[in-house]
Amino acid sequence: MDFTESTETTESTRYGGSHALATEAVHAGREDLAAMGLHAVPLDLSTTYPSYDSRQEAARIDDFATTGARPDGPPVYARLDNPTVGRFETALARLEGTESAVAFASGMAALSACLLVRVSQGLRHVVAVRPLYGCSDHLLDAGLLGTEVTWVDPAGVADAIRPDTGLVVVESPANPTLRELDLRAIAHSCGTVPLLADNTFATPVLQRPAEQGANVVLHSATKYLGGHGDVLGGVVACDESFARSLRQVRFATGGVLHPLAGYLLLRGLSTLPVRMRAASATAAELVRRLEADPRVARVHYPRLGGAMVAFETHGDPHAVIAGVRLITPAVSLGSVDTLIQHPASISHRIVAEGDRHSHGISDRLLRMSVGLEDVEDLWGDLDRALSARAAGPVTEAVPQQRRAPVPG
Repeated sequence: MDFTESTETTESTRYGGSHALATEAVHAGREDLAAMGLHAVPLDLSTTYPSYDSRQEAARIDDFATTGARPDGPPVYARLDNPTVGRFETALARLEGTESAVAFASGMAALSACLLVRVSQGLRHVVAVRPLYGCSDHLLDAGLLGTEVTWVDPAGVADAIRPDTGLVVVESPANPTLRELDLRAIAHSCGTVPLLADNTFATPVLQRPAEQGANVVLHSATKYLGGHGDVLGGVVACDESFARSLRQVRFATGGVLHPLAGYLLLRGLSTLPVRMRAASATAAELVRRLEADPRVARVHYPRLGGAMVAFETHGDPHAVIAGVRLITPAVSLGSVDTLIQHPASISHRIVAEGDRHSHGISDRLLRMSVGLEDVEDLWGDLDRALSARAAGPVTEAVPQQRRAPVPG
């Protein structure tokens, strides 16, 4: 696997000649439907597939075990391949500008597979930059998959790399502080070690890490790619060599994406550019108002834009969570409705308190995923919730002890 080859190509190459991103989002993975006499994408729910030539099936399975390439011809078994999921993978790779993509049951299953690929090659050391999504942080910090992590600032990546370093892991914009990293500079610091960039917050609408030197692009597809809060999934966009290894891990561990989830994710991609741009415009206006609000101590918003906003209150953030009525107080993000949560209590509860604080995740920080509602309605709800906040010191509702991982 050669991670040193440049990933940069032209926009026209990435998007099929003259096709723009919005066009690719609608048509990628669907090009053959008209010739099949279909308009909607077919949903294949089969768990197994008939074949009367067992010798040929044996040869195809042996080939997959050796190469990890998607089998030619009809599918063999759902844990190995599924046509509907394959369409989603094709479309996502096109949008991210990579050769391939491999889908998984969740974003954490996708990250786990990336780590297992490198561990299986004797490369168990990971260099990572905080903050990351809380469960990603926990997976690395606890060494649950046999990895060892070195946490560094971006400037320390090169010095932290060892002969057994398998991946450099970053997230930009980061969850939940929205910190942005110079991916191109970090990729240069990685040398021949592959850079894995979590692109969940930005999506390919706002940023394509492969253009900046990232070799592996990770998504919690549960979020913006699905876009409606009704599907769980993860996906890795990468070159075909790494994809083959990922498919073998997926087959062995069983972290497959259900076909219905693949169908919903492909459908979600078709409206991704429209959703992201509309939600981003609303988010930018809310940021403007929050920055001018004396009840808000600090606002975090990435330069590239987007629909994610984080802000710190002067008073108790738990009162804001309790005070919203239109906005949904819930974990996760990327849905058509606006969600708000308190990272120190939920998404990053699993991260040690000292590590949270040292990387900007204060106890007064709130993370908001802006949806598609009218901006005046959203601001009215936020305004009332901020006015209802309790003054004084922030207190933890539950003492921080040994914790189980929590969701998005």
